[in-house]
Amino acid sequence: MIITAVETLARFEKDVKRTDIGFLAIATEVENDGEKASETPEKIKELLKEFQDILPDDLPNELPPYRTHQHEIVEEPGSKPTFRAPYRLSPTELTDTKKQIEYLLAKGLIRPSTSPYGAPVLFTPKPDGSLRMCIDYQALNKQTIKNKYPIPRIDDLLDQLRGATVFSKLDLRSGYWQIRKADNSIHKTAFRTRYGSYEYLVMPFGLTNAPATFQAEMNHILRPLLDECVVVYLDDILIYSRDMKQHVEHLRRVFEILRRERFYVKLSKREFALEKVQFLGHMVSAQGVHVDPKKIEAVRTWKTPKNVKELQQFLGFANYYNRFVPQYAKIAAPLTNLLKKNTPYKWEPKHQEAVEQLKQALTSAPVLILPDPERDYVIEADASDLAVGAVLMQDQGNGLQPIAYLSKKLHGAELNYPIHDKEALAIVIAFKAWRCYLEGRRTTVYTDHCSLKYLKTQPNLSRRQVRWIDFLETHFHYDIPWQVVSLDFITGLPPTTSSHDAILVVIDKFSKMGHFIPTHTTARTEETAQLFVRHIISQHGIPTTLISDRDPKFTSKFWKELMSLLGTKLGMSSAYHPQTDGQTERLNQIVEQLLRAACKDDISKWDLHLPVLEFAYNNATHAATGQTPFFLCYGRHPLTPQKPTTSATVTPVTFRLRLPATWKIHNAFHVQLLKPYRDPNTIFVGRQPPPPTPVLVHNEPEYEVESVLAHRRRRNGTMELLIRWKGYDPSEDSWVPESNMGNARRPLHDYLVKQGVTSTTQL
Repeated sequence: MIITAVETLARFEKDVKRTDIGFLAIATEVENDGEKASETPEKIKELLKEFQDILPDDLPNELPPYRTHQHEIVEEPGSKPTFRAPYRLSPTELTDTKKQIEYLLAKGLIRPSTSPYGAPVLFTPKPDGSLRMCIDYQALNKQTIKNKYPIPRIDDLLDQLRGATVFSKLDLRSGYWQIRKADNSIHKTAFRTRYGSYEYLVMPFGLTNAPATFQAEMNHILRPLLDECVVVYLDDILIYSRDMKQHVEHLRRVFEILRRERFYVKLSKREFALEKVQFLGHMVSAQGVHVDPKKIEAVRTWKTPKNVKELQQFLGFANYYNRFVPQYAKIAAPLTNLLKKNTPYKWEPKHQEAVEQLKQALTSAPVLILPDPERDYVIEADASDLAVGAVLMQDQGNGLQPIAYLSKKLHGAELNYPIHDKEALAIVIAFKAWRCYLEGRRTTVYTDHCSLKYLKTQPNLSRRQVRWIDFLETHFHYDIPWQVVSLDFITGLPPTTSSHDAILVVIDKFSKMGHFIPTHTTARTEETAQLFVRHIISQHGIPTTLISDRDPKFTSKFWKELMSLLGTKLGMSSAYHPQTDGQTERLNQIVEQLLRAACKDDISKWDLHLPVLEFAYNNATHAATGQTPFFLCYGRHPLTPQKPTTSATVTPVTFRLRLPATWKIHNAFHVQLLKPYRDPNTIFVGRQPPPPTPVLVHNEPEYEVESVLAHRRRRNGTMELLIRWKGYDPSEDSWVPESNMGNARRPLHDYLVKQGVTSTTQL
C-alpha cells in the first residue's frame, strides 16, 4: 500500500492504476457560520431577513434579465470558427461533466448546439476539493478583439477605505452566469463533450473579455455608491463605513440596488459588520492594510524554485506585495538576474539567501496606513549600487508611519551613474510613482546625500540632470509670499513735522520683505486697520495668518472682528517672550540703525527717509534666504539708482571708477575690493549668477583660491589639494597639484597651520 498526496483526481487515478490501491483524503476549510452569525448585529440580521429574496441557496431556474451590458464576442476580420477536439477525461471527470451539464440545462443556462464552433472541456480543482468544469477557449480568445475596459487598480481601491471602521463583503452567486450573452455571440461559446455539443446563454468562465464585461456592469449599477461606501473588484463587493449606524444604511442601499437589478448574493460566504476583512489578498482594518495571514503562511511554506517557471511564480507572488517590503528590488536582484535571457538556471547560495530574505520580509511585513489626502507627506529616498528605493510616510497623529515602500532595480547605464545621480534618480522615481498622492500637497524629501541640495544651483548640469530638475520643478510646492505676516510698532521716536512718532513695521515671513509705515502712538485701532489695508492688503492681498504682540490695538474687539471677517487667523506672541515674534523684533533693530545713519542732520524729518530705507532693505541679500526680499517676492531684481562704470584701467589689477561727485573717496580700487557687475535683468529667475571670470596674470587665466579643504598623495608621490574656488559653488571643488599653488600661498599656509605642520612633505 502506498499513500500519496495528490493535487487532482486525475493524478490520483493514475497513481491507483500504478499501485493497485490508494487512499484519497480531501481536506476542506470549514467556517464556523454559527459563531459568525451569533456575532452579527441584530440590525444586520433583520436586514438579511428583509432581503432574503436576493440571498437564495441557488440561482433561480430562469435566465437573468437583459442588462445594460451583455457579453458580445467580436472577432478580428477574416477569422474562422474555432474548433478543437474534446480532451480525454477520467471516469470521475466524465461523471462530473454529465452532472454539470444536466444542472446547467435544468437552470436554462445552456442549450444544445449545432454551431461550427467547439471548445474542449477541462477541470480544475476547487478549494473544497470538488472539481470546476471549465471550457478551453484559448483558440477563440486569440482571435477576439480585446475589450479595453479598465479593471480597477487594487491599490486605488484600498486607498478609498481610509477612515472606515466597519466592513462587509458580498460575493455574487456565480456572478458571470448572471450576465446574458449577446444573441449574436451565443453560438461562439459552443463546447463539445462525449454527451453532445452545447452553447452558453449566459457568460461563461474563460472568455478573454468576460472580466471587462462584468466589471462594466458592476460599475454601472453601483456607480452612485462607488468611492462613497462601496468598492467593487469583479464579483467582490466591499461595503465600508465609519460606524455601525452608517453601515446598516449603506448595506440597505446596496441590497436595494441588487434587488432592483436582480443580482443574487451567495450567503454562505457572507462577511458582515467586521472590524477587519480580507480583501484581494490583503487584510484591511481601521489601522491600515497588511498582508493576508493566509498568504503569509503560503509564502512561509513555499518550496525552493527548481526551474525558471517556479521562480517566476514565486517572484510574481512576492512582487504582488512589494509595497510592504523595503528595498524589495535590491533583495530580489539575484533572483531577477536568473530570469535574464541566455542566463543558465544555476541555483547558488546567494539565490537561496534572497528567497529566505523575501520570505522573512513578507512574514514580518508592517501595517501600512492608508493615505490622508488632506495631510502633508514625507519621502525618504536612498540608493545603492544595484537599486534605488523610497518610503512614503505621513503623520496622522501617531508620528510618521509608512504608507508604501518603493524600489527599482537599476539597469544598463543606470548602474554606471555616480552616486549623487543615483540618489537623485531615487527621488525622481518616487515622485513619478506616487504622483497621485503628492500632486497638490506639501511633500518633504529626506536623502542622506548632502550634494543633492546643490543640484538646482550648480552651474554645469548634464542633460539627464536638466530633465530631472525640469520634472521636479513642476511638482515643488513653494510658499506663497504675504500669506503669513507679522507686525509690530517702533515707538519712542521724536515727533516729525508731520506729527509721526512711531513706525508700524510689517514683515512677510516667507520672503522677509518689510514695509515701514509712519504712524503715531495715539493712533486708534481703526486708524491702524486703515494703514494695514492701504499698505499691505491693497498690494499683497489678505494674509492667512497675522502674528503680533499683545498690544491693546491687536487684542481689541474691533481688530479681532475685522480679522475674522477677512478670514485671517490671529497669532499672539507670549507675554515676556518676544522671541515668538523674533523676525519683527530683529527688523525693528535694523530700522532703528538705518534711521540713525540717515538722520544725522535733521531728525525732525525721519519719516521722509522711510521709503528709501525700505527700498534699501528689500534690495539687500537676506542671510536666512540667500536672496533679496524683492527677488523672492517678485522673481526679479529692481533697477538700482546708478550702474557703476569704469573709466580707466590703471594696472592689470587696479581700476578707476566713475563715482558720484558727492562721494569723498579716491576713485582707484584694487581688484580684490571690487565685484563684477551683472545686470539683474539678464539673470534667470532661480538661477545662480555666473561665476567670476579669471584674473589674467602674464596673459594666463588664474582663478582665485578661497581655501584648501583636504589633501591626498597619489601613488606616484604627487601631492594634490582639494580647492574651494572663490565665487564658485561647492560642487565645483576640485583637486589640483601642489605645484599649481605658486600664487596662492596664503590659503595653503592657512591649511598647513590647521594641520599642525609647516610643509606639505609632513602631510
